[in-house]
Amino acid sequence: MKPLLKSVFLLLLFSWTVKADVVVIVNPLGPDHLSQSQVKKLYLGKSKYLPELGKAYIIEMTDGDAIRTEFHAKVTHKSAAQLQAYWSRLIFTGKGKPPHTVRTPELILSLVASKSNAIAYIDESLVDDRVKVAYRP
Repeated sequence: MKPLLKSVFLLLLFSWTVKADVVVIVNPLGPDHLSQSQVKKLYLGKSKYLPELGKAYIIEMTDGDAIRTEFHAKVTHKSAAQLQAYWSRLIFTGKGKPPHTVRTPELILSLVASKSNAIAYIDESLVDDRVKVAYRP
């Protein structure tokens, strides 16, 4: 019984340490820090501007991606179905457009690095010196 408990403990410890968290990234010229409220408003179309940079270029992963699910659970508190209904209503009424979507984290890094007004989220383990972290949920 004791070896089984030890194995379970090590498995839980290993799975906890391997899992990285989602972070919000911006261009190195972007803001040093964003609040959860600012990020939430940007990703729900309630705000369109990054502090001191003007109109934001908001990027997110395509629907169904695990990091997208994690981001919205932690920041906007909406499920995929709720997000789809939310954006469908805004598009239908002409009151908003959803963020630009991309399929790969590499493309997110490239877009954020090349656009000073870009904001996106990504797995923290993929962050490099081309971008900076502006918010950790």
